[in-house]
Amino acid sequence: MFSPLHWDGLQPDSNPIMSSIRNPAHPGEVLREWLPEGMTVTQAAKELQVSRVTLSKVLNGRAGVTAGVALRLSAWLGTSPDLWLAMQTQWDMWQAEQQPRPKIKPLDRMAA
Repeated sequence: MFSPLHWDGLQPDSNPIMSSIRNPAHPGEVLREWLPEGMTVTQAAKELQVSRVTLSKVLNGRAGVTAGVALRLSAWLGTSPDLWLAMQTQWDMWQAEQQPRPKIKPLDRMAA
């Protein structure tokens, strides 16, 4: 079972974007592992005081973990909100890196 308490995807001195070689798990995928066996999405949503639709979207990777949801998850699961936001950021950055990037000329600060 995957435990966010032992998640080491982000090291303090590392660049999560460059260190992630493969597609990181969506925070909703990690959260699924934390839900007690037999607990429904509706029950979990009630515990978190969010709508069933909101939680379902997160669990299915169709929505990200917001700061508000991260605070709720941390209170419910005994983790830190930063853990959930870091997982979301790493997932978002990996997804963005898979898209074509425009050629952007670096800003010449001397000319400005």
